[in-house]
Parts: sequence; structure tokens; C-alpha cells
Amino acid sequence: MTKPTAPDRTDTPAVALGPTALVLGAISVLGAWTPALALGLLAWTIIAGGLAVTFGAAGIHYARHGAGRLWKSVAGIILGTIGLAGVIFWFLPVS
Repeated sequence: MTKPTAPDRTDTPAVALGPTALVLGAISVLGAWTPALALGLLAWTIIAGGLAVTFGAAGIHYARHGAGRLWKSVAGIILGTIGLAGVIFWFLPVS
């Protein structure tokens, strides 16, 4: 008998949203809160932070429907937000 080829519920690209958000959030935090890397990674920090929040939100949606892990998406959102807050903190002019 042949092996069934029907996809499983967890065989979806949505499973990768949480880990992707986590990695992008870590890049964002590293670029925002490491003074030696702040100017060199400024553009990457902003882009990675925004994508981490976006992918994390999508990952939470799919994790609630059974595809992926919730904690990775939440951690990605938290790290992305901390990274974006770091950019705002360091480069916003204070009057």
C-alpha cells in the first residue's frame, strides 16, 4: 500500500512565521541596544523590527488555529517591539 500524500495540518508555511519573527526580533534588539552596532545596523534594525512584529502577529493568528507555536510568535513580537523602541529611544531628538 502506498503512503498517503495528503498534507498534515502542520505542513504549512505558517509554521515558519514564529521562528522567523523570533530571529528578526533578535536582530532588531541586537542592532538597537548594542552601541557599537547601532549606526551600522540602523536600517536593518528598523526593517527587522517591523517585520518581526508583522510576522509575529500572523504567527499568533495561525498558532491559534493549530499551525505553529504561540510562544515563538509572542517572543518575536516582544523582541521586535523592544528593537523598534530602542531605535526611537536612541535617535529621537529630546527637547
